[in-house]
Amino acid sequence: MSDNWLKFIPVDPSWQPTPDAADQAAELLASMAPDGEISVDFMEKIELFHPYGNWSGVECPSCGADAEGWWGDAVSRAAELDFTKLEVTTPCCGSTVSLNDLHYVWPTAFGRFVLEAMNPNIENTTAEQGRRLSECVGMELRKVWTHL
Repeated sequence: MSDNWLKFIPVDPSWQPTPDAADQAAELLASMAPDGEISVDFMEKIELFHPYGNWSGVECPSCGADAEGWWGDAVSRAAELDFTKLEVTTPCCGSTVSLNDLHYVWPTAFGRFVLEAMNPNIENTTAEQGRRLSECVGMELRKVWTHL
């Protein structure tokens, strides 16, 4: 059997909400995805939140070129530094961008905090629901659907 996770990660990879704000956001997510197993996790180091089975590629946000050929090596180099340096110079057009801000066909994120629902049994959340979750934690959140 496969599993799906609906994950919300702050757009600032090193930012974390207060525990109280995280708990309130978890309650709100539980109301949106009542069948899901809701959890929050605070990590000491920045982690990569990958969509796995939903992966559909990555592109340079500056010129739109396919970045898949160099992305894996760039992520491996960033992982050696615990993702503390996410800035890369793209080989396609020479732009300096954050790995967190590349154009991921299925969203991918880097962060030290995640709010998630395992097997939420919902199609998706609305922009308004995302806005409410972001307000709850105090930072804009990026939504990542992970399928394993």
